[in-house]
Amino acid sequence: MAEKTAFFEYRAGKVAYKITGQGKPLIILHGWGSSCRVLEPAAQHLAHIRKSYLLDLPGFGMSPEPPEAWSIDDYADMAEDFINSLDEDKVDVLVHSFGGRITLKLLARQSINSRIDKVLITGGAGMKPKRKISYYLKKYFAKSLKLPFLMLPGSFRTGALAWLRQTSLWKSLGSADYSKLSGVMRGTFVKSVTEHLDPLLPGINHEILLLWGEKDEATPLYQARRMEAGLKNSALVVIDDAGHYAFLDKPKQFAAIAEAFFRGENNGNGESGSSGSSSDSGSRSSGSSEISGSSGSSGKNGQNEISPSRGDN
Repeated sequence: MAEKTAFFEYRAGKVAYKITGQGKPLIILHGWGSSCRVLEPAAQHLAHIRKSYLLDLPGFGMSPEPPEAWSIDDYADMAEDFINSLDEDKVDVLVHSFGGRITLKLLARQSINSRIDKVLITGGAGMKPKRKISYYLKKYFAKSLKLPFLMLPGSFRTGALAWLRQTSLWKSLGSADYSKLSGVMRGTFVKSVTEHLDPLLPGINHEILLLWGEKDEATPLYQARRMEAGLKNSALVVIDDAGHYAFLDKPKQFAAIAEAFFRGENNGNGESGSSGSSSDSGSRSSGSSEISGSSGSSGKNGQNEISPSRGDN
């Protein structure tokens, strides 16, 4: 099926999305600083089994910025409305990085979670990161710089803070992603990265495949393991020699594992095709040998984000 572009009306604005493939609907959400284009190859690999809806999240790709700084819940509200606009009973979901934050919010909502079936998260963000001492030194130094300006009368405070944020010293204290942003998207970035979603995990019951690059530096493997430990019905598969964009670094391997997961294929021994051949294919599964939709595929019991140039959360 040929790819086509459409627009979804939301809050007096438009959200661009592309449609490709045939079969059960698959919602695809990209990461921060990227667009749906980065996931088009993955959608094409699945086009014979899934009708993919690839959204350009507001502020990225062909979708305009939101009118004000959005939180993760705002993006989840948009995604929920989009799913509800489809004439479909159930949808699957494939998300990367920042899209993982949005998806965890959706899965925790009773208003929409019953319409979401299988979920594949790759390089998903949202877990509280480990911080180096340099992070906290920068954080408290930035607070000390702001303090004198906060004491100014209101009429002077706004202008003074705006001046401070434009100085090279202030910009040097922020992350690479933050320093590139301004206005609405800078506020959106701050709202997103300062909300950690670990507490949502125990209440999520969906079948989830965590498909991670071994060398992911944006959302390191320890975050995937923490996510797996917190979710009730998940399995972690690690792709060797792949980074944050595992679907670009190892496209054929990523596609084969994703297809096996969404098809729910078994090899006859209670093991899925992807995890059962992990040693030969360059991927490793964690927790359980099963990632299919069979009744025993619980995965285990008790057990930031960048564009294609590698810069997204």
